[in-house]
Amino acid sequence: MLDVIVIGAGQAGLAAGHALTQAGLSFQILEASDRAAGSWPHYYDSLTLFSPARYSSLPELPFPGDPERYPLRDEVIAYLENYARYFNFPIVYQARVRQVQRDGKDFVVSTDSGQSYRARSVIAASGPFNQPNIPAFVGFSEFAGTVLHSSAYRRPSDVSGRRVAVVGSGNSAVQIADELAQTHQVILTARQPPRFIAQRPFGLDLHFWLTRSGLDKLPLGDWFNFQPTAPVLDHGKYRQAFASGQTFESGQANSKLSYRPLFDRITATGLQWRDQLEAIDTLILATGFINSPAYLDGLDGLDASRAAKQRGGTALYVPGLYFVGTAWQRSNASATLRGVGPDATHVVRKLQRYLRTGSASRFGLRQFLPACCN
Repeated sequence: MLDVIVIGAGQAGLAAGHALTQAGLSFQILEASDRAAGSWPHYYDSLTLFSPARYSSLPELPFPGDPERYPLRDEVIAYLENYARYFNFPIVYQARVRQVQRDGKDFVVSTDSGQSYRARSVIAASGPFNQPNIPAFVGFSEFAGTVLHSSAYRRPSDVSGRRVAVVGSGNSAVQIADELAQTHQVILTARQPPRFIAQRPFGLDLHFWLTRSGLDKLPLGDWFNFQPTAPVLDHGKYRQAFASGQTFESGQANSKLSYRPLFDRITATGLQWRDQLEAIDTLILATGFINSPAYLDGLDGLDASRAAKQRGGTALYVPGLYFVGTAWQRSNASATLRGVGPDATHVVRKLQRYLRTGSASRFGLRQFLPACCN
């Protein structure tokens, strides 16, 4: 029987594989697709990393090429696939996990193909990026136009009509809105306007300062279950694009890219702010993701949402279940290429303790302590 089943062979699963190898534990990685690239092949074509190659590596294998450049999506895919080959992890491809169940103290992980795998513990490394968050906006079901989540967006030529609204104010929302503004009339709408932060303060990338100061990996998620809204990293391009755009007056757009506060409701033909109506052909939801894997539903009698509750990568209610790659799992870097490695090492240390003792240290009084202190 295996010590660990890892679900997912994206950046988080590969980082977990490295940490498990270093710990000398037996494991199998189950990957739903036919490649070790996670969600990256499904992102939009023009996606560019917000961190330089120097700060975009998994453990023990630097990202190739100029360390100061900002890699493109396809470069990341190639890097991840090479990482899996380089370390020769035991990966089963086209093994989409259908359900994780308990059999005594052990876990039984079943796939859509009918195969089952047994292990003493499980690391869920499938990440949140395959579960789009779709808010229940008033009037949403009435909209007759095209609706896309940002995870389904690929390129401007695929977007129907001329008038587009992008909902959200994070990095992806701003990048998609700016790209679409070259060919479409675009409104960016959100509860708060984008907060821009310089990509290269004092001539050095922000990640240099975050790494040098230690802020990038400060375990705020351990201490406070903390998840602030991330600012938009900008070389100046995006701030200028929005600054040059005009606001909407009398319901008429007078620029190709504008920001408006979040609408009051969605109508059949567009968006409504009080008594103003703006016609929209396509609505793109850059509204993030949720981390509630369907395969955890029913585990230990819990629904998927409760089973997925974790602190510092340790499940709060399911002994032997761990996570790598969730946003703000421990720090600002947790769901990034540079952050999954340290998080995986931290989680595997917890997992080893569980395998030795047969119980998770967070129970009893320790459940009230920060995960970093357990």
